[in-house]
Amino acid sequence: MVKLSVIVPFYNVQQYAPDTLKSLRANAREDFEFILVDDCSRDETPDILARAERELPGAVHVRHEQNGGLATARNTGIDKARGEYLTFLDGDDWLAPGYYPQLLAAIEELGCDFVRTDHVQCTARARTIHRVPHGRRGVVMNPREAILPADRSTSVDYAYAWAGIYHRRLVDRGLLHFTDGLRTAEDRPWIWKLHREAESFATVGLLGVYYRRGVASSLTQIGDVRQLDFIRAFDQVIEETAQDRDADKLLPKAVRTYCAIISHHLGSIERFEPPVARKLKSLSAGALRRMPQDILDEALDSMDVQRATRLRRLRRRPAATGVAA
Repeated sequence: MVKLSVIVPFYNVQQYAPDTLKSLRANAREDFEFILVDDCSRDETPDILARAERELPGAVHVRHEQNGGLATARNTGIDKARGEYLTFLDGDDWLAPGYYPQLLAAIEELGCDFVRTDHVQCTARARTIHRVPHGRRGVVMNPREAILPADRSTSVDYAYAWAGIYHRRLVDRGLLHFTDGLRTAEDRPWIWKLHREAESFATVGLLGVYYRRGVASSLTQIGDVRQLDFIRAFDQVIEETAQDRDADKLLPKAVRTYCAIISHHLGSIERFEPPVARKLKSLSAGALRRMPQDILDEALDSMDVQRATRLRRLRRRPAATGVAA
């Protein structure tokens, strides 16, 4: 029986994949499987993964014939997974030796639907510990109670799928799959759905994932149109949260977060190609007008002057038709 399935999408990461695979080898166990999803890489990544399938215990190599993006690649892995528990890793990140056995032991001891963990962010030679923004550690709670307050960072703002472990019952309930085709911000609707609909979760102070920032091929570093998928992602958050039984309590958090992300992208708009920058402004204006306007007014009133002014100006801008591709 497979106890843990680890889903690892790869796309054009020949420089980093060997380190990722080496760290998986240092976490291998006879009841673990590693589902290596090649999202139609065009560099040497497919050859590296073909070797890994032969050399890494528990490796399962899957190749997409067309590039579908991170969300689609993760869904492929979820559909292939046989484990009682599932977790994720990105193809350019790596793990501390023996981390997964510790993570598995934590969720088995707690007996909850999912567990969230801290991680180490790596930018060049710098290492920074990032904590789950949830104060109570090792205590099983209702995930809905960790969404609020609206004006502080909470667990739904810590959207990294690989910073945790998830029981298979979440797959059976339709809560673990990602929105197919989202190229960025794919973790946002996913983490909100988990916190609204799962029954139990906990946070543990376990460090073992090393998250590589500043990778040139990462979408966070590329100012092309795929970045604009955050509009589709947060539109989904707003739409689904508006249908929740506690919509009146939860929507202010969702709207405020959406506004903060729009403001963030506008604040670094120079990294986008000029046509994409224009589309960002137009699509964001439309997004602001789709939000519940009374809640948006309250969110803007609570923000600092610079961000509020930027968003109010954008709100008056003519909106584009349609949504981001």
